[in-house]
Amino acid sequence: ARYAQKKHGLKKILIVDWDYHHGDGTEWAFYDDPSVLFFSTHALYAFPRSGSAEKTGMGKGKGYNINVPLPRGADDKLAVKAFTDQLIPAAEMFKPDLVLISAGFDSRHDDLLGDFNFTDKGFAKLTKLVMGIAKKHSGSRIVSLLEGGYNVKGLSLAVDAHIRELCNA
Repeated sequence: ARYAQKKHGLKKILIVDWDYHHGDGTEWAFYDDPSVLFFSTHALYAFPRSGSAEKTGMGKGKGYNINVPLPRGADDKLAVKAFTDQLIPAAEMFKPDLVLISAGFDSRHDDLLGDFNFTDKGFAKLTKLVMGIAKKHSGSRIVSLLEGGYNVKGLSLAVDAHIRELCNA
């Protein structure tokens, strides 16, 4: 995000994190920064046991940190609801110049570390929703970064679904 701001003059960056684990490092890096909107779905009870919904940022960054902890067994329907009910309205107000995806696939149903039930179709749907934000606000500028997934076969299938959706742009 900082690189894009400094090297490419992009002012507003949206970071979307759908990893099973909370993106505590990302949250910390931008917690007081209104130029970066951080949105995370994750398991509050999993390591690092952070990311409560009450953590919304501080100072000028208040309101630019959105945590959506999901319950055990969370599925595509819950994830899509979080994106449509919370991410999309926030992005509409923020109007990002670039969208970054922290694409962790340990939220997949057969992952060895997580207990969520996201499917490959679900990841494709989340990708499509995020692409809609990028298309509307950032000239389709989107960068996806692979972060996790601990079942190699499942990871490959989820990544394939994600990349196929990205290529449908």
